[in-house]
Amino acid sequence: MSPADTIDSAQFSLPLRVFDVKSRPSEYVMSSKVPADLKYTKSHEWVRVEGNVATVGISDHAQHELTDVVFVELPAVGRKVKAGEACAVVESVKTASDIYSPVSGEVTKINQAAVDQPALVNSDPYGAGWFFQVKLSQTTELAGLLDSSAYSKQIGG
Repeated sequence: MSPADTIDSAQFSLPLRVFDVKSRPSEYVMSSKVPADLKYTKSHEWVRVEGNVATVGISDHAQHELTDVVFVELPAVGRKVKAGEACAVVESVKTASDIYSPVSGEVTKINQAAVDQPALVNSDPYGAGWFFQVKLSQTTELAGLLDSSAYSKQIGG
């Protein structure tokens, strides 16, 4: 290598930004979304309650952990579920996971779009990627679920 092949680093000045953990801009911090209007389980399901109907899905944190969701199996409409009961399955390129009903009641509706397009679970876990709805039989169970603050602490947020 001749002197003509070398680069004089003094000719180049690249801006260098150094961030410590406390001063990093938010776009550099990986964090899961945890909407405040939902309730959560320790097993990463969420519940949105409207009247006596609970909509159930998995959290943003859970879908990040699963990676690319490729298959969703949901409970049949009319099935009676109990809080804590495995009633659905999600498969990703990484693993398969049971989904547990956070509440007891009767399944009144499933999200066929999530079955047909499992990637919705990744792209919109709190919206188009929901799983099923349950007509609540025991509203007192809601008190045993985590609020957004407690769930954020659980996942290290």
